[in-house]
Amino acid sequence: MTDLKRLYDEDIVAWSKQQAEALRAAARGGSNLQLDWDNLAEEIEDLAKSYRLSLKSHLRRVIQHLVKLEHSPASEPRNGWRRTIRLARSEIRDLLDESTSLKREVDQLINDVTRSGIELAVADLEERDESNPLASRIIKRGSYASERILGDWFPPEPQA
Repeated sequence: MTDLKRLYDEDIVAWSKQQAEALRAAARGGSNLQLDWDNLAEEIEDLAKSYRLSLKSHLRRVIQHLVKLEHSPASEPRNGWRRTIRLARSEIRDLLDESTSLKREVDQLINDVTRSGIELAVADLEERDESNPLASRIIKRGSYASERILGDWFPPEPQA
C-alpha cells in the first residue's frame, strides 16, 4: 500500500492537509492539467475542517451535559443527559480513530469550546429555574480535565 493510501485510510485529516498542499504546489509549478487547483485545494481543506468542527460539537455537547448533571437537582432528565454524553463520547472516539492527527488538537479544542458548552448548560439550567445569577457566575468559572470529558467519568448524583 502506498504511503498516501495508508495516510488516507488511517488519518483523513492529515491526508487532506497534505493533498491540499500538494495541489497548491502543483498549481504554483504550472501544471498543465485542466483542474480548478485552488478550489480543489480549498475543498480538501474543508474536509479537514468538517472533522474538526464535528469533534468540537461533540466535545461541547459533553461539557454542556456534564455541567447539567453536576449542577441540576432534577432527577428526571439525568438519564437522557448521560445517554447524550455516552453517544457524544462514542462519536468522539470514532472521529479520533478516523483521524489520529486530531488527537494532538483535543486539548486545544476542549479549551476552545469549554466556555460555550458551559454557557449553553447555564442557559438550560436558568430556563428550568435551576440556577440563579450567583450560581450561574460560579458555574461559568468551571472547567473539566480532558480525561473527564473523554473518559467514562460522570459527576456524582445530587444529594437528596
